[in-house]
Amino acid sequence: MHELADLLSAVCRIARDAGQATLPIYHSDFEVQTKADDSPLTQADLAAHDVIARRLAELTPDWPLLSEEGHAIPYATRRQWQRYWLIDPLDGTREFVKKNDQFTVNIALIERQRPILGAVYAPALERLWSGAKDLGASRQIGAQEPQALHTQATDRARIRVLVSRSHRTPEVEALLERLPDYEPLAMGSSLKFCAIAEGNADFYPRLGPTSEWDTAAAHAVLQAAGGAVVDTQGRPLRYNSKDSLLNPHFLAYGDRSHNWLNYLPE
Repeated sequence: MHELADLLSAVCRIARDAGQATLPIYHSDFEVQTKADDSPLTQADLAAHDVIARRLAELTPDWPLLSEEGHAIPYATRRQWQRYWLIDPLDGTREFVKKNDQFTVNIALIERQRPILGAVYAPALERLWSGAKDLGASRQIGAQEPQALHTQATDRARIRVLVSRSHRTPEVEALLERLPDYEPLAMGSSLKFCAIAEGNADFYPRLGPTSEWDTAAAHAVLQAAGGAVVDTQGRPLRYNSKDSLLNPHFLAYGDRSHNWLNYLPE
């Protein structure tokens, strides 16, 4: 087994390089295609995928890789995996298309259905969040030294709640009505998890569809910073545990001492 610290350093470099490959496209008049599920696809998604897939194959040639932009892999094959890379080469393609800078490159290492390492890089913001099991989490801005990240205790009189820019469901609206008071924060892509990890937000309820590659890397970062991501029964979110790659509804939060399940609509 590779040392986790060495793997994390390598993955951070790969995420940066993949992110840099998206920027010439981002700053051009790129074309947008539509995939079978009606989600958008750009050449940047494919460019980042190519960089990550090639570099991870060099780093760990015997470990499988599952990518949003890769080939579909049947569960009969995937269920045999004890350890694999789970990547979203460009999370927030809608944000990319809107050119609001809130898109990210996401690389996670999954072991026994849990994310144990993750890197999230926002190329347009020049920000890199990373973390791994027992190593803590950090954020690096540009070429500055990385800063350690820790989740913060929640001010329960005014909870800072992250809501999606592109996806807002009636279930989330019902949950918000159950909060005593809250400050809504709109943010795109996996940046929502990172905001909780760095103590700038408290709670991200996602009561709508997401795929496993959407959450894994940022889940690892948030977990390493002291937070958690659980399903609506309070169980840790798991990966590659079923045929579908869709996540169940989940809650992400920083303050583990608070009972976030209480806010779920009945």
